[in-house]
Amino acid sequence: MHGAPTAVDGEDVRRVVTLAVDALRQADPDELEAKAGTLEWTCRETLEHLADDLFTYAARFGLAKPPVSAVLPFRTSSDRSGGPANVIFVEPSSGLEGLLTVLEACGGLLASVLRTAPSDTVAYHVFGPSDPEGFAAMAVVETLVHTHDITQGLDLKWSPPKELCARVLAKLFPHVVVTSDAWETLLWATGRTALPGRPRLTEWRWYGTQGEVESGRAG
Repeated sequence: MHGAPTAVDGEDVRRVVTLAVDALRQADPDELEAKAGTLEWTCRETLEHLADDLFTYAARFGLAKPPVSAVLPFRTSSDRSGGPANVIFVEPSSGLEGLLTVLEACGGLLASVLRTAPSDTVAYHVFGPSDPEGFAAMAVVETLVHTHDITQGLDLKWSPPKELCARVLAKLFPHVVVTSDAWETLLWATGRTALPGRPRLTEWRWYGTQGEVESGRAG
């Protein structure tokens, strides 16, 4: 990964959301209540959560001076105990197409906001405050891995661009040694799978704050 380009921007967000929507459009709408991969959420809940992530990321940069020590004071709720706590929910009667429409809309909103946000703006994230490029990379990772979760639950194929996986690894996971396929490494780095000689992680995080890298390198 040494010397590899790491820049990630809003167009990468738009691109990966479009790819995710195309992949998930092949789903059987009647299977959306299946468990999403290794998560405790259903595929429908995970799709809503992903859209909610993208929306709340965008909302941070709607402010001239986003807070750097707390989330925005949206009221969150959950449809059930153990389900994701979201700001936005999709009308159930709209089915799969409604879920994908909201996902695409939230991805487009974030892509547009990131395009106009000053590059030195910093906003809060639980893993540390970050700038627009950091949030673009986070949004790409969220989309990549949650689409993986959903396609696992729905028995669909999902093979995202490896060069994009390599860029977000370099941007957010500088502590991770990439010794194999970048997509497989990203799944390992986010606790989704094991790799030869690298057991599945039970705890993981990324580093969106410039200069903040865990001492030592993982795997």
